[in-house]
Amino acid sequence: MQLAAKEHNVMDTANREHKIKLMYDRYVRYLFIACAFLMTVIILSIIVFVGQQGLLTFTEVSPIEFFLTSKWDPTEGQYGALTFILGSISVTMLAIFFGAPLGLAGAVFMAKIAPSWLREFMRPATDLYVAIPSVVYGYVGLTILVPFVRETFNVSTGFGLFAAAIILAVMILPTIISISEDALRAVPRPLEEASLALGATRWQTIWLVLIPAALPGILTSIILAMARAIGETMAVQMVIGNTPQLAQSLFIPTSTLPSEIVVEMGNTPFGSVWGNAIFLMALVLLVISLAMILIIRRIAQRRVA
Repeated sequence: MQLAAKEHNVMDTANREHKIKLMYDRYVRYLFIACAFLMTVIILSIIVFVGQQGLLTFTEVSPIEFFLTSKWDPTEGQYGALTFILGSISVTMLAIFFGAPLGLAGAVFMAKIAPSWLREFMRPATDLYVAIPSVVYGYVGLTILVPFVRETFNVSTGFGLFAAAIILAVMILPTIISISEDALRAVPRPLEEASLALGATRWQTIWLVLIPAALPGILTSIILAMARAIGETMAVQMVIGNTPQLAQSLFIPTSTLPSEIVVEMGNTPFGSVWGNAIFLMALVLLVISLAMILIIRRIAQRRVA
């Protein structure tokens, strides 16, 4: 009877522990659902608030004037944001042009060429770039890069798209390197071995086999880097010149959507046409970022398929 009682107690203890685990799992599940719901509500609230306030601009400014003209002078009632939109797109494309090849080369080196001891050192060192505040990048660009551009290219100021693109190219390198390296290392080893067995050289295997196989992940890293670059504020604001004029060359001061928002948001009365136009610029920037996220999801779905 004592043995039966002990077995009964053990079973009761196991049942209680099982019920506690089920209760714990259920409560944790509810907690995660609540957190996801809260984040969704916060994001939608931001979109609705920015959208409602920004779209009020069109009560006094036509969409054609806002999107297709480059004259920005709130004191005269002119709100053409084409300069800032083109500036954001241009500096982002230039940053990708400079940074993507370097990032991909670094990813290939770390994934397939570097010895393990060097990779273990370089990966954390690369990740440290993310921890550097953007204002530090901007200050380095302001004190070192801008004078260098001014003296090297014999231009008047050194501010402009070129300096901003160089700073952004450095800032997006960790994103491209880390994600591209993971994509390259995820390529099945037999695929690489088969290429080498057929007589391909190491570089032919990397260029013609590994990179095409890892292309969805590489494209994802580039688009994430573009999303980081187009939304960057302080570093760009410190080296681009902050002048509301179309950049006719890489060395003419201009402005972007984030930098112009930072410059003017403290001077605009809330609810005025000027303030609403700033909100509309933020909405345009938000829509561009959301579009890039949707593109990333589409690429990821194709990769899984």
